[in-house]
Amino acid sequence: MLYSPHQMGAIAQPELGAVSGALAKYEPVIGLEVHVQLATNTKVFCGCSSRFGDPPNTNVCPVCLGLPGSLPVLNRRALELAIRASLALHLEVQAVSRFARKNYFYPDLPKGYQISQYELPVALRGWLELDFGGGRKRIGITRLHMEEDAAKNMHEGFTDSATKSYIDYNRCGTPLVEIVSEPDMRAPEEAHAYLTALKQVLLYCEISDCNMEEGSLRCDANVSVRPRGQSKFGQKVEVKNLNSFRYLQKALEYEIRRQAEVLESGGNVDQETRLWNVNGGRTEPMRSKEFAHDYRYFPEPDLLPLHATPAMIAMIRDEMPELPDARRARFISQYGLTPYDAAVLTDSRSLAKFYEDVVREGSNAKLAANWIQTEVLREMKKGSPEGALAEEFKPTAKELALLLIAIEKGTINAAMAKRIFPLMFEFGKSAAEIVKEQGLSQIQDTGEIERVCREVIEKNPDNVAKFRGGNEGVFKFFVGQVMRAARGQADPQAVNDTLRRLLTGA
Repeated sequence: MLYSPHQMGAIAQPELGAVSGALAKYEPVIGLEVHVQLATNTKVFCGCSSRFGDPPNTNVCPVCLGLPGSLPVLNRRALELAIRASLALHLEVQAVSRFARKNYFYPDLPKGYQISQYELPVALRGWLELDFGGGRKRIGITRLHMEEDAAKNMHEGFTDSATKSYIDYNRCGTPLVEIVSEPDMRAPEEAHAYLTALKQVLLYCEISDCNMEEGSLRCDANVSVRPRGQSKFGQKVEVKNLNSFRYLQKALEYEIRRQAEVLESGGNVDQETRLWNVNGGRTEPMRSKEFAHDYRYFPEPDLLPLHATPAMIAMIRDEMPELPDARRARFISQYGLTPYDAAVLTDSRSLAKFYEDVVREGSNAKLAANWIQTEVLREMKKGSPEGALAEEFKPTAKELALLLIAIEKGTINAAMAKRIFPLMFEFGKSAAEIVKEQGLSQIQDTGEIERVCREVIEKNPDNVAKFRGGNEGVFKFFVGQVMRAARGQADPQAVNDTLRRLLTGA
């Protein structure tokens, strides 16, 4: 059953005020259905480009438009990526899978059905581990299946949008996998953590670009509540239109409160599909929940069953990169990093690669970790795209390593290095070039350092008296004054040694 906008407006929304008591009584049960666009150049059953952003209705052909007599041909690369995703998520790849027709009518579906999978998906029974609640939790994954995407309905932005909708069929036929989790999550924050971990795995394996703004990663949530301590699930509601991590968490928070309030008031939660209203900050009814028989699934007659041979699966497994969890564990054991540092540095595959490249070029592993987490990431946030880090980032891993090696050798001090690094980032020059151009080399001349120290001491007789009277804390004042006078270029150890000798008369 579809609800009209008028009907939706007429449905009373529950008051979502102080319901902490209700929430204390009820436990949320959450599962996610995540649709992932595969990183192929062409669509799943034809040769049309799957590129985003092209002029509307230009990447179309008789196959993806569903014209009579056209026949689909499977994109092999899409299948390989689906198997790669299955292996990364510990799913059991099925020896035989097949496509099915999912029948329903909507203007964005030109054939009147969607080619998907039903009783024989690509893979079953997997899991994904994530950090949550101060520990590790395993979320079960029910299945992964392939399907084609629908077209894009556009309801806004046109002069006659009040009375007409437009359709761009460029997206119709792009390859998707749907990853269906078990109902193992018990909080909106946990669902957020699961989607974050899933996105990281998909990006590491180059399965998708996971760009939510372009629709490459989309999420529907199934949520119910039940009295705490009860094993039986409550009535499930599906929430759609969750096109950001923030909206996922907010929609779940709202829907959990709404269902708890309904039950507390003596009502029953209806099994339905609801939409997240971004502007209103609430979920709204869309239609009664469909069941599998509503779609009249039957095997797709124009496509043969898929056979994933052991040799094919082994080949795909061999091509897979090191996954985030394995890389984190290796960084801890190999480089002596803390779990926190390892997690930050493996957040993306490109960042992890850049870190290892810096270490391989000779930098101390912990110094490199500290610098990348502070100085490097700070500069990246000023606008450098993270995806370009390993290949296009300036300075290169070698140039950063040389800067860090110079700090370790005492050629330059840390303060000076922090002045040099932003210039390296901005101009793409090496530390040596910038030091030479701006005269920033560290002062090693002990005679020059002693001259500056004596000048500072002579100008501050009161602080000299305090120090000689036992106020050790004032020593930092002298160090700071000398470093300022030397523009941060004096060797810090030489400054400390010289000041202490002059002040103590040793």
